[in-house]
Amino acid sequence: MAEETCTWCGADVEPLDGWRAAGPAGERRAAFCRLEHVVPWTIQGAHWEAGTIEEPSGLTDSLTECAHCGMPLSDSRVLLIRHRGEHRIPDGFCSADHMGEWAKKGGRWG
Repeated sequence: MAEETCTWCGADVEPLDGWRAAGPAGERRAAFCRLEHVVPWTIQGAHWEAGTIEEPSGLTDSLTECAHCGMPLSDSRVLLIRHRGEHRIPDGFCSADHMGEWAKKGGRWG
């Protein structure tokens, strides 16, 4: 797996670390070296890169509601996947704005 760069700051994002965001319906992607970088990225308009992220099959199948507001996810959902070593921790959102608000509060641990 090739090394990526942070969509916000340009720092290297190691394959076994960082965060990967995706808008699967539009084949758009972003990578972040730190969760905090999601916040300014969404504030400035969530400028996506073209492409998809490669994750284990079925990883996001259990995501049914927005991690920020609890509303059911649609086909236009946004995914954020934490890479921590070999582990993958997925969260789903109604929009990039909800992903940014969730990150602003500290994510899962806020």
